[in-house]
Amino acid sequence: MNQTKNNNPLAPIQHLLDDPDILEIMVDGHETLYVERKGKLEDVPSPFTDESHLRSVIETAVAAFGYHINELNPIADVRLPDGSRMNVVLAPISTKGSLMTIRKFNSPPLTFEQLYRFGSISEPLVTFLAACVKSRRNMAIAGGTGSGKTTVLNMLSEFIPEGERVITVENACELNLRQKRVVSLESRPANADGLGAVSVQDLVINALRMRPDRLVIGEVRGPEMLDVLQAMNTGHDGSMLSVHANSPRDVLARLEAMATMSGIPVPLFTIRQQLASALDIITHQERLPDGSRKLMKITEVVGMRGDSIELQDIFEFRRTGMENGRITGKFVATGYIPTFLRELHDLGIELPMSLFTPS
Repeated sequence: MNQTKNNNPLAPIQHLLDDPDILEIMVDGHETLYVERKGKLEDVPSPFTDESHLRSVIETAVAAFGYHINELNPIADVRLPDGSRMNVVLAPISTKGSLMTIRKFNSPPLTFEQLYRFGSISEPLVTFLAACVKSRRNMAIAGGTGSGKTTVLNMLSEFIPEGERVITVENACELNLRQKRVVSLESRPANADGLGAVSVQDLVINALRMRPDRLVIGEVRGPEMLDVLQAMNTGHDGSMLSVHANSPRDVLARLEAMATMSGIPVPLFTIRQQLASALDIITHQERLPDGSRKLMKITEVVGMRGDSIELQDIFEFRRTGMENGRITGKFVATGYIPTFLRELHDLGIELPMSLFTPS
């Protein structure tokens, strides 16, 4: 957003938008402004003189970017021209005054070298995940808010063969896939008259009619999960999705719950069987107390065992302590050998057995 002050509605915070070390900007009323810088929240001086100044900036920015906000519709989610996301809430819905939260679009995506340097992941883990993508495993990328799910999805997409047609579906476009045959679909809320909404479920159903080689779902949140499951189980191998969850086991519980939201009377056990059949790999990442983001586990969905789904951890991050305020540890193999290793070999993808040897 290289605009002059005269035509830039976000000019009061442009210096924060331009700072490459800042990921998120949070305005909690006209007096309070803080940012996430290198994984930590940091207070910064607020440029807003009073509530009317902040509200004027919000209303002008929302209108300038083609959206609407007023007292009847006091909440708006806005995509900025550079891909950043801005969420705004007007007072008195917020008792602290009007609110503005901007999550900056990370362009270009982080490189593998940067992730190695940050200690977010290790080369053996990337080697394994690359093999999973190339062999068309269906994968769920899990974690909490701000844990790096989009970063991992972007990283994994690097291994999708160039010739494939990839369709991404998101509630708000954040993915940045580099393949030339990528089609990105974004949901749309209803207008002020309650018309024109396009849901993620609508987009998933339509994407299946667009001859995708792979589906990449930015974040599943509701009834679209049943359609995603059916797609994964009917030939759309190599699909990837992200989901807000606190552990690999929690992923299954949340995806089950979402699939039941469709309104179609499918027995829970049938949904569980479909999950066990559809998913191959779950990755789980966390934002740790020191502000770092790490891929904590890579887990195989083995299949049904009785009434439950069996999971087996393949790799995990083991903490060893603290050093200079930073969490230390290492990525290790658990010793478990994935059940699909033979399939990788048949596809010409060779992984050394030493990759799975506990260190």
